[in-house]
Amino acid sequence: MERRKFIRNTAASSSLLTLGGLSLNSCSTQTKKHITILHTNDVHSHIDAFPNDHADFPGLGGLARRAGLVDSIRKENPHTLLFDAGDIFQGTPYFNFYGGELEFKLMSMLNYDATTIGNHDFDNGVNGLLAQMPYAKFNFLSANYDFTNTDLNGFTQPYKIYERNGLKIGVYGLGIQLDGLVTKKLYKETLYLDPFEMATDMETKLKEVEKCDLVICLSHLGYEYDFPEKPDDLKLAKKTKYTDLIIGGHTHTFLEKPTVVTNATGREVLVNQVGCFGVNLGRIDFYFDNTGNAATGYTIKV
Repeated sequence: MERRKFIRNTAASSSLLTLGGLSLNSCSTQTKKHITILHTNDVHSHIDAFPNDHADFPGLGGLARRAGLVDSIRKENPHTLLFDAGDIFQGTPYFNFYGGELEFKLMSMLNYDATTIGNHDFDNGVNGLLAQMPYAKFNFLSANYDFTNTDLNGFTQPYKIYERNGLKIGVYGLGIQLDGLVTKKLYKETLYLDPFEMATDMETKLKEVEKCDLVICLSHLGYEYDFPEKPDDLKLAKKTKYTDLIIGGHTHTFLEKPTVVTNATGREVLVNQVGCFGVNLGRIDFYFDNTGNAATGYTIKV
């Protein structure tokens, strides 16, 4: 399907999600500010498009096509942020040969704003990840990995505040439990902190102290698990108070539009994930006026 038509049709079919009580009519007539959030997850070193005869993703993906799409959206709305939810590494010979250098260089050329860290980003160890960080011109956000006793200490931050269109957007990162997924010799003395507790700390600081207008979580926890004791994005959303959007990864979950979850205070939280391998780009548009904000979200095939 021709790209502009796909975007228009998909946008028309996705409902407007109200956050903070703003209605569809008031959004369309009184909107003063507009922020666009673009995102990927679990790209796994897929830089080239899939071949046209691929069984699952014929002709889809490819960093060059993603770059063109991101550029066109930024021209449409200069107040745009681009994020990734982890597992940048591992999956094609590009990673085997270059160890992540090419991935970080190309993401920097696309002007990614931030990523969180996925379990596969440790596949060459803590020091392998550190060795590639000079090629990354974006932030690494991780609130629940404590790197104090590793060489990564000081190279990540729990959150980052971005300013767009006069608004403050606070973003924090969460990672999955590494024990059982990653060999201890690779993540070394990295400590895993409870993601629910750290999310509460981060969102409270961003909203109450930093006075952010929008709070976003970059999560590599996974979308949903049947085990009640295992953290996931849907459980996280229910426990939050101030987080507006959770951008997820790890489970390669393909969502056509965000899932809406009611949080601990009765507000709506958006949870989104766009599958894997760079075949989709997530887009969430937030519209603000003096009564609150509203959002619409959908997935764009790359």
